[in-house]
Amino acid sequence: MKVEKCIKEAFVVIGKEGSTLDGEGFIQRLWMDANSHFGEVEHLAKKDEKGNIIGIWGAMSDFSHSFYPWEDFKKGLYLAGVECRDDAEVPSGWTKWVIPGYEYLEPVFTTTARRLAGLFPTILRRFPLPYVSMATENLLV
Repeated sequence: MKVEKCIKEAFVVIGKEGSTLDGEGFIQRLWMDANSHFGEVEHLAKKDEKGNIIGIWGAMSDFSHSFYPWEDFKKGLYLAGVECRDDAEVPSGWTKWVIPGYEYLEPVFTTTARRLAGLFPTILRRFPLPYVSMATENLLV
């Protein structure tokens, strides 16, 4: 697996939020929910000059929404969503995160959500960054 560091300014993600308290498989369930209702937010998504969506994000935060890493790499929040315009109004049933600018880690791979969940602690140990939020752009689950 290749991991790249990238710097990104603050941005908005609208998605389906869940937590580790929701039990095993919650990330996969969030993606299923987000994908099956994507039409509700598609018009809010940022797009490039060709009309392609700029970013699909799986973003992680601590329970305080401060974008610290998950507690013990096992407890925290996850947002399965799409990068949107800053002024986007949040549809009912969706959640908006304003993710601060950071130096991010971007793993480049195709995998299942279960395997992905096991990779985050390894990535964070290999590439320690202060106050890093694991955000994966263009994630395929």
